[in-house]
Amino acid sequence: MSLHPTLQPYADAWTHSVEAISELVQPLVEGEWNRRTPCPGWSVRDIVSHVIGMDCEALGDPRPIHALPRDLFHVTNEHQRYMEMQVDVRRHHTAPEMTSELEYTVIRRNRQLRNESRDPGTKVRGPLGAEITLEESMRYRAFDIWVHEQDLRAALGRPGDLDSPGAYVARDHLLDALPEVVAVRADAPRSSAIVFDVHGPVEFLRTIRVDIQGRGTLETAPALGPAAALSLDWETYVRLACGRTTPEAVADRVKTEGDPELTAAILRNFTVTQ
Repeated sequence: MSLHPTLQPYADAWTHSVEAISELVQPLVEGEWNRRTPCPGWSVRDIVSHVIGMDCEALGDPRPIHALPRDLFHVTNEHQRYMEMQVDVRRHHTAPEMTSELEYTVIRRNRQLRNESRDPGTKVRGPLGAEITLEESMRYRAFDIWVHEQDLRAALGRPGDLDSPGAYVARDHLLDALPEVVAVRADAPRSSAIVFDVHGPVEFLRTIRVDIQGRGTLETAPALGPAAALSLDWETYVRLACGRTTPEAVADRVKTEGDPELTAAILRNFTVTQ
């Protein structure tokens, strides 16, 4: 294998999720492609279009020249406009066109990964033309495609893969964002600790400590006498962090202790990606 060992887990996670997505959509009849998913504004077809489009960009294909309609109310910023381009250009594609393009893109991307010999720190083009490292790019693709696999599973009533390789990439990606959620967005008290106890297919116990300067850090050691504690299942954690549900909709699945204003602020600011 020419792929750097650091990148292998991300390649494995992407492969697992994209194969699951192919299996999910292959038997769908035309009408099922229009089913709504938990991803705001996107149908099953839109999710698959996004997967195809982002992997085409990873392959170095030029972006489509396409004017977006003005009535896409879920598109409110430049990042969403960027993502929507690959989706809207395929909105009228038939089921056979979608599955064949997905299959062809997966074949090309697998070939690219097999031949990938660049260093993880190599700069590559990211969304909106930003320069990011190859490792960041592959990590985000593995995270993104796993989340969208879960969107499709929810829309099609086919739950599963909550503990697949992509789930662990997602865990680490979402945990990286937790210090900002707690210390900055929720404005947790300085010199405090907040504990997150997550159970289910992926389990973890993490503490966010906020120092005297108001900076948050992620720790694996449990805190004694935390200012607040939240206990929830893994699926609910993902749905909240990815903007697929609201705190009110899953109130019965989240147990909180400690400062009620602080726990409410944390849950209100929990979404880190959409």
